[in-house]
Amino acid sequence: MDSLQTIKQRFGIIGNNNQLNVALQEAIRVAPTDISVLVTGESGVGKEVIPKIIHNLSHRKHAKYIAVNCGAIPEGTIDSELFGHEKGAFTGATQTRSGYFEVADGGTIFLDEVGELPLTTQVRLLRVLENGEFLKVGSSKVQKTDVRIVAATNINMLEAIQKGKFREDLFYRLSTVEIHLSPLRDRSDDIHLLFRKFASDFAQKYKMPTIRLEDNAINTLQSYNWKGNVRQLKNIAEQISVIEQTRNISVELLKSYLPDYSENLPALISDNKSSSDFANEREILYKVLFDMRNDITDLKNLTQELIRDKEGIQPQSQQNTQVLIDKIYGKEDETNTSLEIIAQPKTEPFPSSPNVVSYDDAETVEETISLQEKEFEMIKQALDRNKGKRKLAAKELGISERTLYRKINQYNL
Repeated sequence: MDSLQTIKQRFGIIGNNNQLNVALQEAIRVAPTDISVLVTGESGVGKEVIPKIIHNLSHRKHAKYIAVNCGAIPEGTIDSELFGHEKGAFTGATQTRSGYFEVADGGTIFLDEVGELPLTTQVRLLRVLENGEFLKVGSSKVQKTDVRIVAATNINMLEAIQKGKFREDLFYRLSTVEIHLSPLRDRSDDIHLLFRKFASDFAQKYKMPTIRLEDNAINTLQSYNWKGNVRQLKNIAEQISVIEQTRNISVELLKSYLPDYSENLPALISDNKSSSDFANEREILYKVLFDMRNDITDLKNLTQELIRDKEGIQPQSQQNTQVLIDKIYGKEDETNTSLEIIAQPKTEPFPSSPNVVSYDDAETVEETISLQEKEFEMIKQALDRNKGKRKLAAKELGISERTLYRKINQYNL
């Protein structure tokens, strides 16, 4: 059997981390068998290399190896892709088609993102694992196949089972042996090795000198929290190799390529938010528009109330008006009257005329309150509430610190 170092060289694996070595040794040991394997780990850790090792070290190495991304195939066609279909089985099925399990007979199928499989497809897959049988879509003829299945997922399968999204019996069939690949942040000693390998590869690809990191930049690289794992590291190495003219990369230059380095996290406020500045600005604009709509509605309701008051504004009505203005814009210092001026009609604040405020006046208020003014006020109040701490203010607003810094400079806050 090939040694671990030989396997690394053969498959281009970089790193000496103990957890990585354990995962590779497990793959080497199970390869000669036909046992089902489930590879787990975060997105971007390189799970696809494990099934290649298993296939190439098995007795099936001269047969077909097919990799299938289950998350990239539409639910309506995945059964046809995996198991094939008969002519006329559905609209567009103009001829009989062989699926991957028929084509790969005698070989290995790698089911990436297996957790994304629809439940109906999971039932079909379970039958293949149990007795090697499957049915083409639109056929009643049982066919046999001898295929080894290696699956991979980046989701928590036990949670998926509890939520009814994945069959428990299929999970145990797939995970006879489970091989886990650690995230890159747990392999800090391997990060610089990988970066140097990627930098060398891109230098050859683009015919340019290889970039090198200064000592401080190496420390920064190793301490960064790589949410995108090896895939993100490779992407950063390619960006710097292509864009930068200097070949010696300082820590300041490296940080400019690391999203939200100040928080040692990628540019994400939460797992559900986009990392781009466009998405962050869109978030705050949505909030501004929503708040403005509510403000204008309140002002129009107040206008209608005042018009109905044929005897003029009573002290209580005047008090209600000021409460509304304070609620919408917040209380300002006496020296800062800009918002008061915007909120008030152009005429005297509260004349004794029966028709105190007209709809024209309300429209003037509506036009005067601009998006920029509202955005400025939201940011200013967030900074005030958090005593100037930008990180906390950005979190409250739901935007990245980078976006907040740009807005602060834009409004001279």
